[in-house]
Amino acid sequence: MAEIGFIGMGNMGYALLKGVLKEFPAEKLIFTAKTSETKLRVHAETQVVYAESNAECANNCKYVVLAVKPQYYPTVLKQIRYAVTPDHVIISLAPGITIASLKETLGSDRRIVRAMPNTPALIGEGMTGLSYDAEEFSQDEIDMVHRIFGAVGKYADVEERLMSAVVCASGSSPAYVYQFIEALADGAVQFGLPRAQAYAFAAQAVAGAAKMVLETGEHPAALKDKVCSPGGTTIAGVAALESAGFRGAILKACEACYEKSEGIK
Repeated sequence: MAEIGFIGMGNMGYALLKGVLKEFPAEKLIFTAKTSETKLRVHAETQVVYAESNAECANNCKYVVLAVKPQYYPTVLKQIRYAVTPDHVIISLAPGITIASLKETLGSDRRIVRAMPNTPALIGEGMTGLSYDAEEFSQDEIDMVHRIFGAVGKYADVEERLMSAVVCASGSSPAYVYQFIEALADGAVQFGLPRAQAYAFAAQAVAGAAKMVLETGEHPAALKDKVCSPGGTTIAGVAALESAGFRGAILKACEACYEKSEGIK
């Protein structure tokens, strides 16, 4: 019997599987996917065995990672309802689907962890928010959940009521960062820098700036001020961003993201 099972092999399911393979041997893992083509491809790439159905996958592991899109949850939960037991640890990756709603479908004695990872998990640089009732799990089980998500980056435990805020801060935000890098590169290309170099300069600037925030512990505003020399090029650019509503646009994006996650819109 395997230890960790993955239901769904989209971007996030695949990223987690690849990351966990750094910590666990292939024989400790099992997965399933929607199509036979995906099952065969992932098995060939990872040597992890696959199950023919979602129920079979759940039956053959203790930790069940639900890595399917929210719209597929009703179908998947129906398929595994009688396969999961109170001994399982069910890890849900879907935004907006609460622990209470999952218990309502699967059973009140089912033990569930909500997780919100992001796509940089594909390269081991993910950030995951985790929410669960610690009283329902042993310390070994909590350690295992942390180990799974530590294999693809960093993680932090948060209250469940804050999970939609986590979606804003890290779950969806890589897309905004990619837009920023693309726009920054376009600006450099406009003035003659070759496209490939423009992407390299812009992406490394973002990576380096993020690392400065994480490693120095300084407030982002203080780090920004250190780059803005009086009367210089950077403060001119910052002023232009402010006049164009840069920060307001980010706040609007977070508001839209939060409302979608909460089912408000």
